[in-house]
Amino acid sequence: MSKESIFWLRVGAAMGFLAVIFGAFAAHGLEEPLIKLYGDQTKKVMGVEIPATQKYLADFKTGAEYQMYHALAIIALALVPVSIEGRSRDIAGWSFLLGILLFSGSLYVLVLTGQTKLGMITPLGGVFFLIGWVALGISAFPSKSPNED
Repeated sequence: MSKESIFWLRVGAAMGFLAVIFGAFAAHGLEEPLIKLYGDQTKKVMGVEIPATQKYLADFKTGAEYQMYHALAIIALALVPVSIEGRSRDIAGWSFLLGILLFSGSLYVLVLTGQTKLGMITPLGGVFFLIGWVALGISAFPSKSPNED
């Protein structure tokens, strides 16, 4: 396994590990702190007023889910055969990692602090996720045809 593959495997494993921790925190430890932080506040979701705690708990879980999906994608990058490795694989890896930090990270901080301005960063993380998926798809195409030797 190449140094780059080992690097991406470690990054993916670390992001997956943290996704499990954040998901468990959302499932077992986040509700009470959110009740203290948001009290009786409500948020409008699809035209319906719901408790802010419910909305922000769902947002935190979304961050953990997307972090896990992209941690697994990073692990998949580490397992890409050497023959199709290249620059697009690294672009995909860095894009997925930036996506996790910006998308999931901004959701975590927004939920835990109530700083709604961070919501403006979240879509940028989504754009990095999309760039990563496109780059992953491109990495599957060989840079030269098999007959060009």
